[in-house]
Amino acid sequence: MPTSAAKNVSRPAAKTASKAVAKTASKPGSKPGSNPASKPGSRPATRAAAADAVAGKIGAGADDKADSKAVAGAAAFSKFIAVLQLIADAQTPPNVAKLSAASGYPRPTVHRIVAALQAEGLIVATGSGSTFGLGPRLINLASHSWERSDLRLAAVDALMALRDVTAETIHLAVPSQGEMVYIEKLESPHAVRMASRIGTRVSLTSSSVGKAYMATLGTAEREALLKDAPLVRFTEHTLTDLDAVRRELDVTAQRGYAEDREENEVSICCYGAAIRGPDGRVAGCVSISMPTFRRRADARTSYIEPLLAACEAIARRLGPASGR
Repeated sequence: MPTSAAKNVSRPAAKTASKAVAKTASKPGSKPGSNPASKPGSRPATRAAAADAVAGKIGAGADDKADSKAVAGAAAFSKFIAVLQLIADAQTPPNVAKLSAASGYPRPTVHRIVAALQAEGLIVATGSGSTFGLGPRLINLASHSWERSDLRLAAVDALMALRDVTAETIHLAVPSQGEMVYIEKLESPHAVRMASRIGTRVSLTSSSVGKAYMATLGTAEREALLKDAPLVRFTEHTLTDLDAVRRELDVTAQRGYAEDREENEVSICCYGAAIRGPDGRVAGCVSISMPTFRRRADARTSYIEPLLAACEAIARRLGPASGR
């Protein structure tokens, strides 16, 4: 079955972090297959989270010394969030050893963070009590944020109509920390579906929602994001040359929609477009995802025109000054 085009794409420190995860999994006594990164042909499952953790470690150095003067406790808070992100993105519940290796924090530090997160109900012990998953309090907070999202509420009717017209999987995504994050997903009625989920983070340069967003930005803002873009090769179709990515974004801006041509996942293709908010900036992006064997020949009529119409409808719902 084809899997999702969405992948947890790393920030620049991802290679270091994912190596740390793999190293932990290979230590004597670790269970074979317990780390998804060790499976042949697979990419590290917690790559984006690991990158977050490494970024948190780096941030605890010189940068945090400056920031902490302005915001007391910012460095410590960043560490808590980094560990929480690792737990949230892990395909299997991680233990302290894996969290320590992936984040770069000493085990005693991770033990204290885990104990504090448990005390607040943000994570819970799973299995034998040595591994951890998300807790009910965090899930409750997330559900409130999701239910009250102005963009999601404005988009839900148009997204449902788009799903019904195309009979394919629909995603709604917003930019977040150099990536795009899915905040809504409507499943295709077909048996073969995407394995993505709400909360999945995807690349700015290889996903259709990422390209659609990047294409709307001014040169300076776009270049600032490209400077830190990892350009990870997911498939043979992924663009990893910066000039090629720039050309792709220029084409996307000219035609008004983006394409993912099996760039995140073999046999998965997507079309994406941006939604303008009342202030003229992009509020989010919508994509249509499907396995290549099911893609219709008349893409313009079957996918692109309904996609652009849906984005227009959502923009109107967001405010009278909105427009694509």
